[in-house]
Amino acid sequence: MNRPPARPGHSLDGISPVLRGVRAVVLDTDGVITDSARVHAAAWKTAFDAFLREHPPQDPHQRRPFDTRDDYLKYVDGKSRLDGAAAFLTSRGLDLPAGTVRDVAAEKERLFTERLREKGIDAYPGTVRLLRALRREAMPLAAASASHHARELLTRAGVLDLFDALVDGGEAARLGLPGKPRPDLFLEAARRLGVPADRTAVVEDALAGVEAGRLGGFALVIGVDRTAGPDTRDGLLRHGAHLVVRDLGELIEAGAPT
Repeated sequence: MNRPPARPGHSLDGISPVLRGVRAVVLDTDGVITDSARVHAAAWKTAFDAFLREHPPQDPHQRRPFDTRDDYLKYVDGKSRLDGAAAFLTSRGLDLPAGTVRDVAAEKERLFTERLREKGIDAYPGTVRLLRALRREAMPLAAASASHHARELLTRAGVLDLFDALVDGGEAARLGLPGKPRPDLFLEAARRLGVPADRTAVVEDALAGVEAGRLGGFALVIGVDRTAGPDTRDGLLRHGAHLVVRDLGELIEAGAPT
């Protein structure tokens, strides 16, 4: 399935100059390739809010519902289900047994899977345009995700065949890879492409993800800010992004073939 790496100094005609110094690109899945982050966030909100109603924190200020933008980005985006559930519940002052955290994460999984089976998921058009442009230039591409649903998401969105490698949550568990902000998931994806991290770009929308890209020594870390929140762009930059875009279609130059 793998193609040979793009030649050093490849022109990458029609693609933003920021990508012309790299030989491979690794992209996160949820919120970068597929429009699934909002579905994850909605499932987390339903699961967390129900739990908080039944087990309200002692501090009244910590009883506020889960915020699908701020809480999602800060505590769960880019992390494994268990890590995300634990981080959010801890932020609400709840010191819970591991089994309870697993139950909340399992309920979120049930809700997400139900929505995925019912309505499916789309890929972002701007991302698809960029992926196709990079493939025309023989750029090796990998998808990486902490989600066990990544392969299904990419398949349902019709974009799995655009990638040379995929490292998902199942592979991460099999290999014992620690979760973000550790860079191991992205490093494994780059390894499968046969390109060193210092010649590879990482594309992420999560704070933990851009931090992982910078910790891994990747040549370029691109943050994707789809929320347009007042602090999201600055947060991505602070956590490790070299630059931030609203949509990956911005990295295709005007007039380039799509």
